Amino acid sequence: MNFIGVDLHKKTISLCVMVVVDGKRKVATRRRFDCRDTAGIRSFFEGQIPFQVVVEATSNYEWFLQLVEDLADRCVLAHPKKLRVIAESTHKSDKIDAHILAEFLALDMIPEAYRPSPRIQQYRTLVRHRHWIQGRITSLKCKLRHKAARYNADIAELFTVKGQEHLAEIAMGTSDRYETKNLLEQFELHQRQLQDCDRQLRRFAKSAPLAEREARAVLDTMPEVGPVTIDVVLSELGDWRRFRNAKQVVAYAGLDPGFRESAGKARQLKISKEGSKLLRWALIETAWRLVTKLQYWRRMFETLKKNTGSPKKAIVAVARRVLCVMFAMLRDGRPYRMVAEAA
Repeated sequence: MNFIGVDLHKKTISLCVMVVVDGKRKVATRRRFDCRDTAGIRSFFEGQIPFQVVVEATSNYEWFLQLVEDLADRCVLAHPKKLRVIAESTHKSDKIDAHILAEFLALDMIPEAYRPSPRIQQYRTLVRHRHWIQGRITSLKCKLRHKAARYNADIAELFTVKGQEHLAEIAMGTSDRYETKNLLEQFELHQRQLQDCDRQLRRFAKSAPLAEREARAVLDTMPEVGPVTIDVVLSELGDWRRFRNAKQVVAYAGLDPGFRESAGKARQLKISKEGSKLLRWALIETAWRLVTKLQYWRRMFETLKKNTGSPKKAIVAVARRVLCVMFAMLRDGRPYRMVAEAA
């Protein structure tokens, strides 16, 4: 069996092939390819059968795995942050990185990362693109309000039809009028793109497998949780059935507080902030809506705020609880009210 470590970059790919002879690991060969030479890369791997291959979970690993996975006995996706021996090495190069990956694979010591299914990858693309468009709209609104405020003419309904008429009547300078016109054109464009993206997400949801449709229906029973939040949670978590317990899903979302103990003294640290920033954003936004609208969550927030002395820490703790409730709902296939009563 050949064990192949792959150090993949945007333009080049470095390979280290390792074999185990009499219990000892030896380098059989090393190669380096241009990433565009897919035929050469494929031909090289065809000559290494049987083999196992490992590559780090960088942003561009998918094309490589699709190229060689039908030839491999096993494809392993390595977690970059957990495989810190490479990042912390004093002597770091593409050659060394590929060598270490191959050696860890031969020892079966690779910390594996989650590889989303093709559907989840498409889902994430749509959801993250929608979030990006919404961010651009928010930014444009802020710029337009700032522009109106310069002339002491900002009003609450600035982005209604009446507000647009008001904006057109402001006596601006030539440069400010040009910039305002340009910003409004971008705003209208992004609004159309947002509506189109929402339609695309609705079409995507209609083609969902049964498990995803059931999960959507379950999450839809939770108050203050709408289609946008459901899309973020389902796409960013991926296959929620891979989590054994709530502790794992909280750690995946980066909402788990650190803990340090030394010389008999212990203290909690800030949350890890690992994983999806978008998922944490959606959970915290949901938490704010819940503590504003529902008494149960409001009491929880007030108690946590009193104990921690910080509304920010309290809302993060509420968001963590929201995620735990959502995970329990998904795991058990039970609507919100039943889960809340059980809690």
